[in-house]
Amino acid sequence: MSGQAIAAPVAIRPARPSPRFTWKLSRLRRLVVPILLVALWQIAANTGLISTRLLAPPNAIAAAAWELIVSGELPYHLLISLQRVAIGLAIALSAGVSLGLIAGLSRLGEDAVDATLQMLRALPFLALVPLFILWLGIGEATKIALVALGATFPIYLTLFGGIRGVDPKLIEAGRIFGLDRWGLIRHVVLPGALPQALVGLRYALGTAWLSLVVGEQINATAGIGFLVMDAREFLRTDIILVGLLVYALLGLGADQLVRVLERRALAWRPSLIREA
Repeated sequence: MSGQAIAAPVAIRPARPSPRFTWKLSRLRRLVVPILLVALWQIAANTGLISTRLLAPPNAIAAAAWELIVSGELPYHLLISLQRVAIGLAIALSAGVSLGLIAGLSRLGEDAVDATLQMLRALPFLALVPLFILWLGIGEATKIALVALGATFPIYLTLFGGIRGVDPKLIEAGRIFGLDRWGLIRHVVLPGALPQALVGLRYALGTAWLSLVVGEQINATAGIGFLVMDAREFLRTDIILVGLLVYALLGLGADQLVRVLERRALAWRPSLIREA
């Protein structure tokens, strides 16, 4: 025994769960509270604590949603609303990014556009509706303009702030490596401002859906907002809640889409690499 080496004990580490399992577990945890609230809501409706005439229970909402889907009414109105948001958001992206670059990359550009945009941003949103109706009529143009206006400001503000918030040391390092002004903008300033810009896109998507709710109450003949307003006339709280649920799911889906885009576009960030 004296001539034999004694092996050191090997520490056995517990196996870590796979990232995919952790991701699924995290998603399940996020669903616990919503499911619990829906169950309590149904119990309160069944026991008479909540008047079903004033607030439809979850089972009635599910039945109304299924009826609208089977009849094709909900997909039709949903497609119209998605089209309005897509056009309005495209206009907002074009305007917000252009104005953000003008103001963020140039002091002269900031002096030219920032004060005007800050004043417009401070105006009450609903106060502009009569002017839009007067200028654009009560058709699709007004609804799209409201979406575009509401979504432009978050995109502009976050892009402007992101550009101005780039670390000066990174710009100085770029100059040391021989980058000219366009090279600094392309390789340093814009990548540094991208995280803030994507946050602004998430805010813009939320604001776009809120603006659409207002727009679809203006002489609309189609859209989720029209579906809700029509249901209000007949006191159909189940259909009203179906419309609100659709708005909520669309907002959540749009936010998740931007999160996926953010993870791909910002894969170089150490925090995102650790999460992966």
